Amino acid sequence: LAGAVVGAVEGMGASEWASGLVSSCLDGIGGVAGFLPLVLVLFLLLSFLEDSGYMARVAFVMDRIFRHFGLSGRSFIPMLMGFGCSVPALMASRTLESDKDRKITMMITPFMSCGAKLPIYAMFAATLFAEENQTAVVFSVYMLGIVVAVISALLLNKLAFKSDASNFIMELPQYRVPTLKSVLIHAWEKVKGFAVKAGTVIFASTVLIWFLSSFNFGGMCEMEDSLLAFVGNGIKWIFAPLGWGDWRASVGVVTGWIAKENIVATFGQLFGGASDELVEAVMAGEEALPAIGEVFNKVSAYSYMAFNLLCMPCFAAVGAIRREMGSWKWTLRAIGFQMVVAYLVALLIHVLGSLIF
Repeated sequence: LAGAVVGAVEGMGASEWASGLVSSCLDGIGGVAGFLPLVLVLFLLLSFLEDSGYMARVAFVMDRIFRHFGLSGRSFIPMLMGFGCSVPALMASRTLESDKDRKITMMITPFMSCGAKLPIYAMFAATLFAEENQTAVVFSVYMLGIVVAVISALLLNKLAFKSDASNFIMELPQYRVPTLKSVLIHAWEKVKGFAVKAGTVIFASTVLIWFLSSFNFGGMCEMEDSLLAFVGNGIKWIFAPLGWGDWRASVGVVTGWIAKENIVATFGQLFGGASDELVEAVMAGEEALPAIGEVFNKVSAYSYMAFNLLCMPCFAAVGAIRREMGSWKWTLRAIGFQMVVAYLVALLIHVLGSLIF
């Protein structure tokens, strides 16, 4: 549909920038609409589990384990869902009654490897770890996210929320069959809230990134000469201690904030102008981008994967954090915490990896 609309706009004689803007707007709308089915299914299932009485029992069983990390058992569900998609996982944190548990859970849930991060791992595994056990490399990144999430929960509980004690006292309800009307009403209200609140963040951010990647001070241009490349060159020194002080790597981080899999598409364009078919093959782990070896070695590639695993999530997830936190102050605190953790972990990986290997 988006291709048909853009084609119709171009057929009307619209300029290149106008068709690009329309395409970007449609991408923004698609970014919102693409999450709506996931969010709808999530809240249908959550409403069903809550009304049936099963959700309370899951939280009760997991509470003894999560209590060691300073969280309640209810935090298990959002973190588990984070392996699928951070947006519905973050929205599931509203089931937490404690404000402390809810905030900590939202800060660490993006550390789980959602489906959008897997193409990044597949790209580097196929390119730089072709002679290694690629499954073990990808699995280790997944485990890294879990370990960092656990350590972060402990630190946040001891330092940032040390005065807030969370109690877990609940009466286990009887099992019952939920009514269809109740489930549909609850799901509809929550999906509508996501579309209105998170959708504005996603749409505005997509258009901004399009503008930065399509224009420079002289007008419309290729991405290599764009304002985004200018920004990448301006911030690449920040990432140099992490082992990848190249503007293309920096641009990949920025475009990844729209959607993490955008990093693969960006690398496909910047490292040799790969076709759409090659980009899709790389995302599936079926092909490699050998030119990436000009910028990354195995240690710096693992550092890059770790940084994108732990840094600020996509704009859709940021919108969900803003929606659930109810405050830009706490949203920025969460983003700042994630960026600091990502930088420190990636730095540690690069330093220790360089010493060992």
